[in-house]
Amino acid sequence: MEQLDLYIEALVFSAEVPIGIDEMKSCLESVFNTEFKKSEIESSINRLQLRYAGDLYSYEIVSIGNGYQFLTKSEYYDVLAVLLKQKSNKKLSRSALETLAVIAYQQPVSKGEVEKIRGVNCDYAVQKLLEKELIQIKGRSKDPGRPLLYGTSDKFMEHFGLPSLQDLPKLKELQPEENQIGQLDELDEN
Repeated sequence: MEQLDLYIEALVFSAEVPIGIDEMKSCLESVFNTEFKKSEIESSINRLQLRYAGDLYSYEIVSIGNGYQFLTKSEYYDVLAVLLKQKSNKKLSRSALETLAVIAYQQPVSKGEVEKIRGVNCDYAVQKLLEKELIQIKGRSKDPGRPLLYGTSDKFMEHFGLPSLQDLPKLKELQPEENQIGQLDELDEN
């Protein structure tokens, strides 16, 4: 089908969340009453990604999680950051960000385990993260009391632009800023 690229493009553009190849395949087969190979859809996506890689477009098709989504190219982030800042009603608190980091790296994890790592109560942070749909309940622990287990959601993956959890930065890659206090300035050395 010559226009497969256009149909794939329409599906990716219209999807509010990353759309997977299986979902695209199902939609296309339903409309055209013909079977599509995953390789055909993947080839179409690759052609579209090449088309949008040029300087004519401010957006591109990006693989996120197990799907694809249109995203703005990084060189336009500054102007979008201003727009999002204007629209954002509240940012996550430091407490919520720390809680989110623990959940992302330790998932599935109970609230008690998060509190043990952080050393403080995190009821409020967990509630806010659930409200913002950055985390979700993944099940129950087999520990006494069967506490809820939390993990990151698809919205977390979208928000941070991660194709998979394996793409989270490794803890050893995260370097704290070096302390500049007490270091000699070039002028002081003379």
